[in-house]
Amino acid sequence: MSFRGKPIIPAPPRVISPSPTPSENPDDSQDSYLGPVTRSAARRRQANGDALQQPLHESVDEESDPELRRARTRSRSPVKTRKVSGLTSAKSGRVSKSKQKAKEEATEKEVTGKEKETSNGHLAPPTPGASGWDWRDFSRSPSPLGLIPIHRHFKIFIHKHEVPRKALHVSIGFLVYWLYVSGTQTSAVTPFLMGALIPIATTDFLRHRYASLNRFYVRCLGALMRESEYAGWNGVVFYLLGAWIVLYFFPKDVAVVAVMLLSWCDTAASTFGRLYGRYTPRLRRGKSLAGSLAAFLVGVATAGWFWGWLAPRTGPFPGDEQHPFMFTGFLRLPSFASNALGLSESQGVIGGPVALGLLSLWSGLTAAGSEVIDLFGWDDNLTIPVLSGIGIWGFLKVFG
Repeated sequence: MSFRGKPIIPAPPRVISPSPTPSENPDDSQDSYLGPVTRSAARRRQANGDALQQPLHESVDEESDPELRRARTRSRSPVKTRKVSGLTSAKSGRVSKSKQKAKEEATEKEVTGKEKETSNGHLAPPTPGASGWDWRDFSRSPSPLGLIPIHRHFKIFIHKHEVPRKALHVSIGFLVYWLYVSGTQTSAVTPFLMGALIPIATTDFLRHRYASLNRFYVRCLGALMRESEYAGWNGVVFYLLGAWIVLYFFPKDVAVVAVMLLSWCDTAASTFGRLYGRYTPRLRRGKSLAGSLAAFLVGVATAGWFWGWLAPRTGPFPGDEQHPFMFTGFLRLPSFASNALGLSESQGVIGGPVALGLLSLWSGLTAAGSEVIDLFGWDDNLTIPVLSGIGIWGFLKVFG
């Protein structure tokens, strides 16, 4: 029988898969094969507390095998032993970072029962030590997010821009203006300031002793607070104390200008510092050149407006003889300076716009300097009016 004309069909070759399916129970055989483990699978196993099963040949030294080193540059499978925490997240167009992050948080929450803390774009509160929170650990600009509930609901309006707090801050300056034009003397204001300071400071002290009182306090006044004040003294305490000191110890015009500088220069420095501080040099932690320049300009405008326009057009008021102004429109050189320069007494005196301009510039410098300086970690609601009052009083004491 002839097979000439009929083609001979060979048998199909036997193909062995390079990645055989692992056995159902890896512990049945010591020589069982484990396939590659992807990064996402490694993360899930780490979150679930499972130990990663490593291939048998992972003990090969990569440094001693140049062929293996070249192969690893082209391969993405975890052939070598690596720490899971050292894996870098792969950029994928199909799954966004936010979805991947949410999936990891859900897995973490199921295992531990506690939600993992995530970054929110603001400063995070430091880890509390043995003595608890310390307000000096915080940067007041901006403050951390998460301690006061209302800040989480109004992240832009209250937390980032502090609109209610700044509105209260600015309104005090207009209240001082209204009290001045109505003829109220500084000696009549200080008893009310002290009457408000004592109960507010006492309440602030007690809320740090009783957690329930602190939670109620924060729930009521959280919109006016910074989160650095959650475990520290409220800024209102230092505001009242600073205003009381300057109104009680300094002349009327110096005290009024000092409180206005606190009200308006501090707000301007905070607002413009947060808006444009990233584009200017940093002077110290939380203070930038943009904020200090804004405080200087507002201080110059405030002093020039008060001594150049408001004071000459209002008054005199009853009781001004007991509270005289320190600046009367003239500046003069001290006698030793006039003698050293060979100037007569009349030549060493200046007045009018020149004297007003020099005093305004000095007031702006003292306001900006007192806003930047960190004096023993004290709150700037205390240091700004006190240091500004001392600076203006000293300037007029020498040249007034």
